[in-house]
Parts: sequence; structure tokens; C-alpha cells
Amino acid sequence: MSQKSKANLLPAIFIITAVIVIVAVASMYAFSTETTTIQGQAEVNEYRVSSKVPGRLLEVRVKEGQTVHVGDTLAILEAPDVEAKLSQAQAAEEAASALSRKAEKGARQEQISAAYEMWQKAKAGVDIAEKSYNRVKRLYDQGVMTAQKLDEATAQRDAAIATEKAAKAQYDMAVNGAEREDKEAAAAQVNRAKGAVQEVNSYIAETVLLATHDGEVTEIFPQLGELVGTGAPIMNVAIMSDVWVTFNVREDQLADFAVNKTVSGTVPALGDKAVTLKVYYMKDLGSYAAWKATKTTGQFDMKTFEVKATPVEPVEGLRPGMSVLYTPASAE
Repeated sequence: MSQKSKANLLPAIFIITAVIVIVAVASMYAFSTETTTIQGQAEVNEYRVSSKVPGRLLEVRVKEGQTVHVGDTLAILEAPDVEAKLSQAQAAEEAASALSRKAEKGARQEQISAAYEMWQKAKAGVDIAEKSYNRVKRLYDQGVMTAQKLDEATAQRDAAIATEKAAKAQYDMAVNGAEREDKEAAAAQVNRAKGAVQEVNSYIAETVLLATHDGEVTEIFPQLGELVGTGAPIMNVAIMSDVWVTFNVREDQLADFAVNKTVSGTVPALGDKAVTLKVYYMKDLGSYAAWKATKTTGQFDMKTFEVKATPVEPVEGLRPGMSVLYTPASAE
């Protein structure tokens, strides 16, 4: 082989050797075992602030991102219909109370006096009728008076006695007042009216919306002046102290995520800050989240499990939506 031929062959050898080396290195990376990183997400509980009564949004006293505490006023609704119902309920309570007082007090003194005078008048009528009867009876016994006259005198006497009894009953009723059942019915009407007032007051209290837990306002839905329906959400408040991390884990990696086991992760948003988490919940996500095998032999379909874990200690700066990364090598 000539010197010139050898010179032409060397570059080809170098090129072939380089290709072989590149293919070998690429194969090593392609078939090497890649470190698996499982990504989770921080989440918190939220509660919706809403009202039992419809109304117009009169005032919003907080802003999105603001921290609130239990009992803080968040918003105020205007509900004139409910206020009108309160006036009606209060008027009904006053009327029921007046009737109850009347039943307890009984008749007025003037009515009692009038009933007494009617009774006395009836008693006087009985005395006169009795004397007339006795006079007619003596004359009848002497044969001077006819039987018809005696019958008339007897009827007048009996009528006077009945009138006196009726007048006495009217007087007793005026003195004794209403019957026990009437008083109880009047008291029940008062209690019913008071219950209606309390019910309307509870609706009015619902127009002032208060925070039920410490948290952070994440969303405010309606604008000032808008009508808000019954139960319609007005804002969301996130309970920042109740935070956890949710992972979606393939079942062949579940050994690191046993319930009550602690695992370590990092938070990229906090400069890869290390956090220790304790697993407390695990549930499969169903067939829709299964990892399908790519080969018919040697592999099988694997389900995905939802795993929840809480920080062992509070993590300053950890907010909902932040990613939390976990690798098997960091499992405790």
C-alpha cells in the first residue's frame, strides 16, 4: 500500500472510531437507570364564605391576599326585604303580648262593677217576684185567686231566679278573668311571635359575614353592588395552617410511602429547602390513572395512588401550589 493510500485511510478510521464511541456512550445513557423524581404539590383547606339570605353586596372589608382572624368582618350585605319582615314580626309580637296581658289581667274594674250591679238588680228582682208569688199563693189557697194567676206568679218567680243566676255567673267570670286554657293559648302566641322575631334576627345577622377560621383571602367573586343569591359564594379563605402535600405515586414506588412513614423532600420555590413529611393517606386513583405496560411479556399495568403527607414541622413560606420533590434515595 502506498503512502498516499495510508494517508487517505486514517481519517476514515478516525471517523468510524468516533461514531462507535458516540453510539456506545449514547447507549449507556439510554439504557442506564434514571433516578426517579416524584413531584408533589402543596395544598391547603379552603372554606367558602356565603350567606343564608339573598341581598346586595354593600361592603367588602378585606382584599385578596389579606390575612384574617376568627370573628373579623369580611363583607356586609344589604337585605331590605329581611328588615321589613323584622318589622312585621316585631309588630306581631307586640300584639300577642298585649292579648296575653289582657288574658292575665282579666276584665277591667268598670266591667266588674257593671256586672256586680246587674247581679244586685237581678237579686232585687228575685225578692219582688218571691213576695208576689207568696201573696198570690195565699189568695189562691183562700179561693180568692184563680189558678192562672198562681201560674203566672210562679213563672215570674222562676224567671227572676234564673236571671239572678245568670247575672251572678257574669260577675264571677269578670272577677276571675280568662280561663286557664285561654291564658296558656295567649302565652303560646307570645312565644310563637318571639320565635319569629328571633328567626328574622338570625337572617339579619347573616348579612354581616364573619371569618370562622384564621386564614388568607384567596378569591373574592362578586363586585360591590351586585346581587348575591342564597348560599352563593362571596369569597374563599384558605386555612394556611392546615397544609399538606399530595403525590401521585406509581404502585411499584409505594414502598417508600407507607402510611405513618416519614419521607424527605425539597421545595424548589424555597431554594430547595428540605422538608420532612409524614404520610397519613393513601388511595388508588382508579383505572383511568393506570400506567399501561408497553410490552406484553415481563411487564404489567400499574395503578397510580394518591398519597398525602403533612410536614412534621411548620415550613415557613410553604404555600399552596408549590412543588415538593421526592427521590427514592432521600427516603428515610
